[in-house]
Amino acid sequence: MTQPLASSIALVTGASRGIGYATALALARAGAHVVAVARTQGGLEELDDEIASLGGQTTLVPCDIAEPTALPQLGAALHERFGRLDILVGNAGMLGPASPLGHIDLKAFTDVVTLNLTTNFQLIRCMEPLLRASAAGRAVFVTSAAAHKARAYLGPYSASKAALDAMVRCWAEETASTAIRVNLFDPGPVRTRMRAVLMPGEDPMRLDTPEQIAQFILPMCLPQWSETGKVYAYPARALREFRAPA
Repeated sequence: MTQPLASSIALVTGASRGIGYATALALARAGAHVVAVARTQGGLEELDDEIASLGGQTTLVPCDIAEPTALPQLGAALHERFGRLDILVGNAGMLGPASPLGHIDLKAFTDVVTLNLTTNFQLIRCMEPLLRASAAGRAVFVTSAAAHKARAYLGPYSASKAALDAMVRCWAEETASTAIRVNLFDPGPVRTRMRAVLMPGEDPMRLDTPEQIAQFILPMCLPQWSETGKVYAYPARALREFRAPA
């Protein structure tokens, strides 16, 4: 089987479950060495076992990336070990309180903004030098339609995703003349724990799986992907036409 990402180094946040887990697995199947980051040790170990069964390799990083020192330390460690980063998937995020804005306390609001926005700023700041060292650095950030659909009771989540979109598109403009390509991906409703919390009465079997979503994120991580500064929504036609080599 062709491995289009052989010898590549890929960092995935929120890799212990859901879309992050499935994307890490897809990248490993494509040949990448996956640096898997998450707070949940057990989920990371399950990922490690599954990738090892495929003959792949992982570096597990169990940590809370919302801690201010976590990503600077990770960036320094990756520089020392690999000297570069080929793929960055910013997937970690949280829903936060689904309540009227006037009922949400400051800490709850700040927690959502910290993980969904500030942490991704830290990813950009700490990983850009490593992506610049790659011949074809690729970055994909997981966003949501909530960024532009102002739904009641999702204020913190919607605001943080809207800010994420703007920040990532600014970064894409800043790196447009380099070999780095930066894009956003909106997976839509997916069979994940976050979706189950938001829509407890919904039949999860009617939703697509994280594994299906990962097959649309994977092409955006390949060296051949040339677009930058775009927001793609699953299942976008452009992604259907640009599938990873078998």
